[in-house]
Amino acid sequence: MKNKVLATILFSLLVVPLVQSADNSPRLVVGITVDQLRTDYLEALQHLFGEKGFKRLMREGVVCENLVFDFPNIDKASATATLYTGTTPFFHGIPSERFFNTAFLREEFILNDPSKIGNYTDETFSPERIRTSTLSDEVKIVSGGLGRVYAVAPDAQQSIISAGHAANCAFWINDRNGKWATTTYYRDVPAYVEQFNYVRSLSARIDTLSWTPVYTPDRYTAIPYLTNDFSFKRTFARDGRDKFVQFKTTALVNQEITDVAVEFLDKGLLGRRGVLDMLNVGYTAGVYLNKTIQDYGLELQDTYVRLDRDIARLLDEIDKKVGLANTVVFLTSTGYFKGEAKESPIYNIPSGEFYPRRAVSLLNVYLMALYGQGDWVIGYQNRQIFLNRKLIKERDIDADEMRNRAASFLIQMTGVQDVYTSQRLLLSNGTDRVAAMRNGYYPKLSGDLVLDLCPGWEVVYEDANDTREYVRVNAVPAPCFILAHDVKPVRITSPVRATAIAPTVSRLLRIRSPNGSADAPLLEIQY
Repeated sequence: MKNKVLATILFSLLVVPLVQSADNSPRLVVGITVDQLRTDYLEALQHLFGEKGFKRLMREGVVCENLVFDFPNIDKASATATLYTGTTPFFHGIPSERFFNTAFLREEFILNDPSKIGNYTDETFSPERIRTSTLSDEVKIVSGGLGRVYAVAPDAQQSIISAGHAANCAFWINDRNGKWATTTYYRDVPAYVEQFNYVRSLSARIDTLSWTPVYTPDRYTAIPYLTNDFSFKRTFARDGRDKFVQFKTTALVNQEITDVAVEFLDKGLLGRRGVLDMLNVGYTAGVYLNKTIQDYGLELQDTYVRLDRDIARLLDEIDKKVGLANTVVFLTSTGYFKGEAKESPIYNIPSGEFYPRRAVSLLNVYLMALYGQGDWVIGYQNRQIFLNRKLIKERDIDADEMRNRAASFLIQMTGVQDVYTSQRLLLSNGTDRVAAMRNGYYPKLSGDLVLDLCPGWEVVYEDANDTREYVRVNAVPAPCFILAHDVKPVRITSPVRATAIAPTVSRLLRIRSPNGSADAPLLEIQY
């Protein structure tokens, strides 16, 4: 795989030349991340797309069919951080959306920062846990702080990570009140965005919105599963407890995002002030209610059709306000898809259920038999097990020896394919799989033991909602598009590393890459 990716980069350097004159520097860069976007669905739905959205990107830009993230268990936060920093979680410090806080023995959002407060939200977030510079930071730095950098997305962490440390502001939709929220970490809160919370507040009109398909069901033929041959209508009750959470899983949320993005272009004068500005936009292409394509395949296909229209509208506004000839646009997937359902037992596919709470309990009993009474295991999060390092130190026990014994015990459990200790990940070069696990590991926040579970199994969390996580390790075909003046259109079918996107965009902008980015750019620029 490494050789194949390297070959792709070398090939791209040869076939994608860029010729720019010294006085033709870009005025604006627009970064678009689409959560769970898939190349195969884009291709299958082209007959329903217009000419100015995805087709425009395919026709006029660099198209990478298979963006590769070199670590497992990708999610929205870790993927966005990788795209904007040009490095992996081992360096940028965002291994997942949540982490296990060993001080309070609880899960928290990775960007949780109690020292900050929120505007229109009681959430407390900041980008402090991002440990390297981001592409957005470098845009801000190159202008001496004069460039404007904004971000907007449905989700707080997606918005803040794309905004970076130095941005003017980042906005997202609050799950509880539907308001456009931000954090006091950022100091520039434009009044024209705040007006959205008064003039056209989502909370005031949520019950008037409905989602119905653009086309008749017989035209949605992209997903090879049996789907209903009747239409749908999704509405949101004013008194619904999770109405805004549900709304954010629909195609309608992308329209709300586009409205705010266009407002930044219009009233924020981005790209029209003589310095380089940046706009970061987060969309979603996930399944309705975070369920499965087997249940909501029609809704997912309509999401793609509506997303195509939102992207077309955004590109048109960029062209009107700034000019696409003066803009660098990159659109990337987050490289994963969580909408696949577990196979029915009637097909006899090997499967099972893994219960983290039970595994933790059994491991603790085993360690007490070896080392005496105590809470030796303090938590489980994201397929990682956390040992009680404070107690281990107090009892003067060899921590590496305990981890190795714990790993030997866990690997005997059904559903566990392999167990990686922190020592094994940090000190061993190992196989490609070990290297990938290490890339996704961040020593200061990750656990003592990392589980590699068997494909086809389900992780059952035994919470109030009986939350289940389906283990499926096959690669998702994730696209990336780069649109820039004088960049010749080309289609790259071989894998391209996600860590190559930030240095590539940096080269197009004539700025330095983020400080953790080590990959070569995909494009060779001739001045």
